[in-house]
Amino acid sequence: MGMRAGPRSGHGKDDPDAAFKKTGTRARLALVSSPWPFFDRPSIQLGSLKGFLKKVLPDVAVDTYHLYLKIAQILGYDLYQGISTRLWVAECPYAALLYPHRIETVHRFWRRKTREDSRLSSIDFITLCDKIRTVSGSLLEKTSWDRYDLVGFSICLDQLSSSLYFIREIKKRAPHVPIVAGGSSCAGEMGKSLLQVVPEVDYVIQGEGEIPLSKLIRFMTGHRHSASHSSSITGTPAEKASLNSHSNVPDLPGGAHLKGSWPDIPGLMSGNPKRGRANSQQIRDLDELPIPDYTDYFCDLTSLDPDHRFLPRLPMEISRGCWWRKRSHEPNEKGCAFCNLNLQWEGYRRKSADRVISEIDALVKRHQVLNISFMDNLLPARGLETLFSGIEHLGVDLKLFSEIRADTSHQVLRKMAAAGMREVQVGVEALSTRLLKKLNKGTTAMDNLEIMKHCEHPDMPDLTGNLILEFPSSDSEDVAETLRNLDFAFPFRPLKGIPLWLGYGSTVWRHPGRYGMRLTGNHRNYGYLFPEAIRQKICFMMQGYHGGVRYQHRLWAPVREKITQWHAFYDDVHKKAGFCPVLWYQDGKDFLIIHQRRLNMADMTHRLKGSSRGIYRFCARQRALAEIVARFPRFGEDQITAFLRMMVGKRLMFKEKDRFLSLAIRR
Repeated sequence: MGMRAGPRSGHGKDDPDAAFKKTGTRARLALVSSPWPFFDRPSIQLGSLKGFLKKVLPDVAVDTYHLYLKIAQILGYDLYQGISTRLWVAECPYAALLYPHRIETVHRFWRRKTREDSRLSSIDFITLCDKIRTVSGSLLEKTSWDRYDLVGFSICLDQLSSSLYFIREIKKRAPHVPIVAGGSSCAGEMGKSLLQVVPEVDYVIQGEGEIPLSKLIRFMTGHRHSASHSSSITGTPAEKASLNSHSNVPDLPGGAHLKGSWPDIPGLMSGNPKRGRANSQQIRDLDELPIPDYTDYFCDLTSLDPDHRFLPRLPMEISRGCWWRKRSHEPNEKGCAFCNLNLQWEGYRRKSADRVISEIDALVKRHQVLNISFMDNLLPARGLETLFSGIEHLGVDLKLFSEIRADTSHQVLRKMAAAGMREVQVGVEALSTRLLKKLNKGTTAMDNLEIMKHCEHPDMPDLTGNLILEFPSSDSEDVAETLRNLDFAFPFRPLKGIPLWLGYGSTVWRHPGRYGMRLTGNHRNYGYLFPEAIRQKICFMMQGYHGGVRYQHRLWAPVREKITQWHAFYDDVHKKAGFCPVLWYQDGKDFLIIHQRRLNMADMTHRLKGSSRGIYRFCARQRALAEIVARFPRFGEDQITAFLRMMVGKRLMFKEKDRFLSLAIRR
């Protein structure tokens, strides 16, 4: 952790008047991200907005505040990380600060949610809240919030209570400065209810933020939308046309906020129920977006004492939205049934390969950091080999992370690994093809096992992923198939079993009857965090339901137990120094030897000779029986089938319908 950060960049947050003195600007904007995002990376939401606003409205000064970085430094990075990775736990501290009279209720909830986490269960919650209150107060007091014309908050998962706390406190200090909220937690009814219930919030942006926010700033600062003033706007013709499109936006005195005047901007909701339009405005061509501006984060990082500095990850995006939502085959289905990650996007857009490569090159040179996380919900379906070949040709030792689909090909994985991809989060979700169909994943159990196998090779990215347990409408056949297939997954890096959490806007939430569910409104856990009057009025991200919840919990108990065995087995095998796969082979040209470690049984070795070796290697990627028979015509189908059946019985191969996959990797 004690590594040096990059050099201090020039930015005006240390002197609130610096931008005014230097440029004579008429307007100033603050963008805020509160706990609990990952502390080791700047906010891509703030960085993208700042980069865009600097491009199209260069006479507006934009400061970004990554409040979570200082909180993490004071709490300690390990403790902060432990809190930030626990969904309900992360909302507890600031809920207690928001409603001090309810701290005992929140405390009981904290204890219940941390009892199985040794890092957090030993923490004195009251002392933790006191420390967070002190450092939060210090962050609030060191900034003159009343100098801003507008303060914006990006509110995503795990940030609701902390955002509401800072919004309230900033409004106390600067009551005449309007506050706008946006982000994934402000989509649809969530944003509308927030605007209605939280009086400190003046505007809510729904959908993509760049264009609505830029128009709101012009509204707030009295910029004219006539062609005679278009020279003050830089950017592409498309951006200029979009920003100049609302001739009905009235002028206001510079920086004034008139409660009786409301902007009529698509994607912007206001406190006036008769004004504001929910339909969003999006950037058509993502290549026109400027590179995210992370200057403020790096300035804050450099200001920490040397023992707390570190080399962060850089977030960037290749695309927005999810192309799988357009490819779903089920009628009226949009994407995976449980997913609500794309509520703020309309359609799917991606940057060109050349733009992505040049952006990586620019970010690396600007910040002298080599760790990059692609924040896309899903990487593009096409052109990945070309893209990652181009990234590889940059000639720098990158460490990359991304989320990918389970049917990503072996060739693409190899290109990704060569470019520096070290970890991938794969949308596995289930090891039952029956259940995957209910989830509308468009993949099979064999697809999942195949990519898990590929990623087990030491030259490939490490794989992380989840198994969704207790999905509504899952049945005993889904569980039985999962248990059978788990036996074949034991050689590979274990997945994490998670119960379904019902997200606002997901297909399951929109069509509960299909899944034997009845919606009950907000998840009951919000009752521990918020007063009942608030819980009843705000639409939260997590939703509750009735419909076989206890039955599903009992039904999936054997799977939870087997996942625990899987983790213990895999950890035990890998205790020895160096990488040693659970299932691997050595090739002797006309024979191969398979090494197999087994749970609670002696290790085994298997020798395959001649055509048996050839068939096993041919099935390194899943093959249909007809393909295998055609490739090895000297043997009849019955003879080949008998061999394949034997391999499946020994769990050296996996069978699904008429397709086969060899499971051992070549070491």
